[in-house]
Amino acid sequence: MKGRIIKVFPGGNTSEGFYSYYSFLLEKGTKRIFVIKGGPGVGKSTLMKKIGQKMVDQGYDVEFHYCSSDNNSLDGIAVLNTGVVMVDGTAPHIVDPKYPGGLDEIVNMGEYWNVDGMQILRDKIIASTNEVSRLFTRAYSFLKSARTIADNISVMHQSCMDYAGANKISGILQSMLDGTYRREKIGRERHLFSCAYTPGGFVDFTDSIMPDLAKVYYLEGNMGTGKTTLMQKIVSSAVEKGLNVEIYHTPLMPRKIGAIIIKELNIAITTSEKFKSKNEATINLDQYLDKKMIASFREVIEDDSQLLQSLINKGIDNIRQAKEEHDALEQYYVPNMNFAAANEKYEEILSRIFDLVDNKTMAASTNNYN
Repeated sequence: MKGRIIKVFPGGNTSEGFYSYYSFLLEKGTKRIFVIKGGPGVGKSTLMKKIGQKMVDQGYDVEFHYCSSDNNSLDGIAVLNTGVVMVDGTAPHIVDPKYPGGLDEIVNMGEYWNVDGMQILRDKIIASTNEVSRLFTRAYSFLKSARTIADNISVMHQSCMDYAGANKISGILQSMLDGTYRREKIGRERHLFSCAYTPGGFVDFTDSIMPDLAKVYYLEGNMGTGKTTLMQKIVSSAVEKGLNVEIYHTPLMPRKIGAIIIKELNIAITTSEKFKSKNEATINLDQYLDKKMIASFREVIEDDSQLLQSLINKGIDNIRQAKEEHDALEQYYVPNMNFAAANEKYEEILSRIFDLVDNKTMAASTNNYN
C-alpha cells in the first residue's frame, strides 16, 4: 500500500519579504538531516522528488515542502515516522549542520560542477543572480503595499462587527476541547504555510493536509471579522490542554492563521475556499456585521478590494519574472553539471535512508531505483 503525499510550503513570499517556517521542517529530522547545497539547476529538487516518491511507493507518508518561488520545485521532504529529512540549504533558506555527522550532514552538489566552465560564465551568473534579487525586492514592495490596503479594509469591517455575538461561536468551538486534557505538559505548535503566492499564481494545498479528518469547519468572513482571533483562541486552549496543533498561515500576512489541525481530535478549522462549497460545517462570521454600518463603507471597500488584488497581482507578476530569470540562470549551470556522477550520489543517499529506517526489503530495491 502506497503512502500519502502531504503538500505544504515551508516559506512564503509575503508582505514581510520571504518569510520562513523552515525550522518546523527541520524538526522532523530526528535520525538524519541531509542538507543539499549547490546552485540552480544542479538537481537538488529532482533528488528530493525521486527519494520522496520512492518512500511513498514503499508505504511511507511524506511531506513534500514546495518552493514558493518555484511551485514545481521542492525545498525539502520529511519522511514521516522515520526521522529522515532532506532540505535545500541554499539561499534564501540557508541551512548549515547543527550537529555535523551526528545528526545532519551536507550533500554538496557543487562537487559535480565543471568549475572551469562555470568561470567562463561568471559575469553572466552574477548579473542574472542580481536581477533575480531585484525582482523579488520589487515583488515584496507590492505585497507590502497590498497589506496596507488589507489593513484598511479590515478596520472598516472591525468597526461594524458585533464581537460579543462572534464570541459565542468561539465558545462553541472551544467546547470541543472539553475533557481533552492529554498529558502533564503543554502541547506543541507547528507552523507552516498551506498556500502561497508563486510564479503560478496563488497556490492552495490545504486539501492535501486534511484529507481524512472526521470534521472540518470552514470559517467564512471578510477581513477583520475575527477569523484568525477565533482560531488563535482554539490554539491557545488546545496547547494548554496538552494537544499538539498544526498551524498554517496566510501568504500576505505570515503571522495570520489560515487553518489549524488538531490530529488527536481528528478536527480542523480552515478559511480555505476549497472547503466553501463542499463543507456542511460552515461558520459565517459576516452574520455579525452591522448591515447598515457596512453599507456605508461598501463603495470604499469595493475600490480598496480592487486595488488590493491589483497590488497582489503585481507582486505575483514580479515573482513570475524572477522565476523566468532564475530559469535562465539555471542554463549556465546545467551544461557544466556531471549528472551521471550526481545520480550515483542519489542512489547512495537512498540506500542510506533505507538503512536508517531499518527495512532490508526496501534496501534490496535500490538496484531498481531508476
